[in-house]
Amino acid sequence: MSALNRSQMAWRAAQDLPDGSVVNLGLGMPVWVSNYLPVDRDIFFQSENGILGVGPQADEDSQDRNIVDAGSRRVTLREGASVVDSVNSFAMIRGGHINVTILGAFEVASNGDLANWDARVPSKGPLVGGAMDLAVGAKATWILMQFNTKDGAPRLLKTCTLPLTAPHCVKRIYTDIAVVDVTPDGFVAREILATVGTDELRSRTGTAIAIAPDCQALNAPEISL
Repeated sequence: MSALNRSQMAWRAAQDLPDGSVVNLGLGMPVWVSNYLPVDRDIFFQSENGILGVGPQADEDSQDRNIVDAGSRRVTLREGASVVDSVNSFAMIRGGHINVTILGAFEVASNGDLANWDARVPSKGPLVGGAMDLAVGAKATWILMQFNTKDGAPRLLKTCTLPLTAPHCVKRIYTDIAVVDVTPDGFVAREILATVGTDELRSRTGTAIAIAPDCQALNAPEISL
């Protein structure tokens, strides 16, 4: 199998969401996670602009311009959903009521530091938005990103080189070639693409990375972008 595409990465992250949890999905690739939720999971997706219970993206026949998520997508509401103001939405986030937030990132450090914005790059910032609140307020912060940059540079580093979004917050990272946990001892690979292998994984990481004793092959179904 070649490296996972973005849809397959989103699928893989969706498989680990715990049943009955409240989950916030960041802008970009993370919002795709909601498309691949296992049928046996009951999840309430939260949108920071004020929805608890975001349903699937609306089709042309069911669009309501007043029901949008934080990325301005026209969405639906699941049964039992609530619409609140921004104050109450961020009270959920800052009060520790979000079980998991899945965010994109530019860099993650081996101690869990997160960098997912860069004011020095005009096309990428300053757009930190609610990510700072989510990264420190959620009970678990997961990251969905490519393992390396387009130039092949590592995104998993000993220390972030970009401005931090939040310190010591990342628990798990889903990428196109591996699933990696952040532990007190640093990065630990839990799943690796069979065509990559451990030696290549280490060479593509910007710091030490351990291989879990029970490390599995990273697999995903065929899903087109």
